[in-house]
Amino acid sequence: MRTTPFANRAEYSVTVFCKPMKKLYTHENRMIIYNLKNVLQDSGIESQITNEYASGGIGDLAAFETWPELWVLNSNQFKQAESILDGILCGRSGPEWYCRGCQELNDAAFELCWNCGREVE
Repeated sequence: MRTTPFANRAEYSVTVFCKPMKKLYTHENRMIIYNLKNVLQDSGIESQITNEYASGGIGDLAAFETWPELWVLNSNQFKQAESILDGILCGRSGPEWYCRGCQELNDAAFELCWNCGREVE
């Protein structure tokens, strides 16, 4: 546990508890990392991006070491995060489905009807 005082006149402090984090994914394109972080956040999984601005070190560091990394903050949620990541990277396979709301045909990759936005059932 570590306490950090704020710089303003009133003395406030924030207690930071150290949790074990696990690296989930790294990629050279930080937009992909941000997209994955948003998907995890929507699923209730807290994550953090590291090496976000490390690309300036290329030349002094190996290029792979400067890629942005996505870390899961709670190691108990790592398996769930890994499952979500696998679903995104490997794509969904299966049959096409018809929306019960508008009867539109949707590809297996869609979780929502592209026409009306209704969830797959």
